[in-house]
Amino acid sequence: MKLFSPAISRLARFRHWRIEQWINDPIDAQREVLQDLVTHGQNTEFGRKYGFRKLFNIREFKERIPIHAYEDLKPYIDRLMLGEENVLWNTPVNWFAKSSGTTSDKSKFIPITQESLEDCHFQAAKDVLTLYYNYNAESDLLTGKGLVIGGSHQISKINEDIQYGDLSAVLLQNTPMWANWIRTPELSIALMDEWESKIEMLAQSTIPEEVTSIAGVPTWTMILIKRILEITGKSTLKEVWPQLEVYIHGGVSFLPYREQFKKLIGEGCTYLEMYNASEGFFAAQDNPDKEGMLLFLNHGIFYEFMPVDEYGKDNPQTIGLNNVKTGTNYALVISTNGGLWRYLIGDTVQFTSLSPFRIKVSGRLKQYINAFGEEVIADNADKAIAIASQKTGLTVIDYTAAPIYFGDQTKGAHEWLIEFEKSPTDTDQFAYELDCALKSLNSDYEAKRYKDIALTLPVVQALGKGIFMQWLKSKGKLGGQHKIPRLSNDRKYLDEILSLL
Repeated sequence: MKLFSPAISRLARFRHWRIEQWINDPIDAQREVLQDLVTHGQNTEFGRKYGFRKLFNIREFKERIPIHAYEDLKPYIDRLMLGEENVLWNTPVNWFAKSSGTTSDKSKFIPITQESLEDCHFQAAKDVLTLYYNYNAESDLLTGKGLVIGGSHQISKINEDIQYGDLSAVLLQNTPMWANWIRTPELSIALMDEWESKIEMLAQSTIPEEVTSIAGVPTWTMILIKRILEITGKSTLKEVWPQLEVYIHGGVSFLPYREQFKKLIGEGCTYLEMYNASEGFFAAQDNPDKEGMLLFLNHGIFYEFMPVDEYGKDNPQTIGLNNVKTGTNYALVISTNGGLWRYLIGDTVQFTSLSPFRIKVSGRLKQYINAFGEEVIADNADKAIAIASQKTGLTVIDYTAAPIYFGDQTKGAHEWLIEFEKSPTDTDQFAYELDCALKSLNSDYEAKRYKDIALTLPVVQALGKGIFMQWLKSKGKLGGQHKIPRLSNDRKYLDEILSLL
């Protein structure tokens, strides 16, 4: 592996000029992407239905093709899973990323084409490496291995030629040869289904390696790190792997986890965020000192941005990069080289910079609390949890929140179920600081809390260790990229979790 690492490293460092091209000319880059997508799609069934051959500009594209939710594309995807070709894309689809999401019990199967593998996911992964080298010119990253905490792998029961799994598992199964030289653990462990055994195998097999980077969802990465420290008797991960340089995270906001990771890993580690979903690799942090992730504009994805107040309208309007503003919530609408057309992914984003275009994930369209007109989104919640943790000296491992509805003799409130690193004897102070933080972050929440007229102080319940994992296991969602829903506008999830106490 070390024989090839310098060559890979040199190639990664020299590729930055390619990134600069679409950073410096973002609008043209996106026009070219859309032209390429329409060319691929014009002879498909979907392309014929919407007259792709007669589409000549972005305006016509948006006028002719409606915005699609997953349910709208599902009949096409079901046929792809039976082996039909030229339905949504003009090349065969043999892989699907299985995603259960966070607001539905039903699985989604996102088509993964060869183009989306090569020109989106793998291209973006190479760009992440290039961006990291551009920021950290003296890096020795490829002198060691990257620990990848992936998902599980399954074979579709519908068609033996069609395979599916968590996105991370699909990528591992199709990874280029050069990536296997610089990755750990071995594939058989990385693709294990049973997560409790998998964590143990991951720990035992990777401790002897020279690990220089880690990539994974914060929740499972933290569990793995704690197990490694238990086995080795070390205080920090840097004592186990002194050459560890970077932790690459995604899937959930890192804000509530940051202080825990600093304690577990130790000094001298860089933290970078990625936005890599089943539908595509959208963005990655190019500079850890700046808020937001660089939006990838030349990776087979055409972006539209829907102001959130358009959501639910019969003909919702979207805007392009030339009209977006910082600090505004937009629902992400994408057309991709995986055969998704004007697809409403369900995430909301905010731009943190317009030159270059950087974004942060602010929440989900269906993950919010607005039972009393307070319009609390996940971004508010993550920041408030971080502030309250700092003020009280408590460490939050995971949380979820939902409304307490008006009763005959009671006012409304928000109920927060929180798993703390060390359970507090009294949660009142945390509830107070959480409330103050939310009021400082959200004027609608502050207005509803005025003199307790509409909302009273949040109700905080400290959960015992493992309750959230127990709930995920009961839903068949233990491991991979499955995560606790941060906010819900009804009490379905929260009451299910409470029933386990």
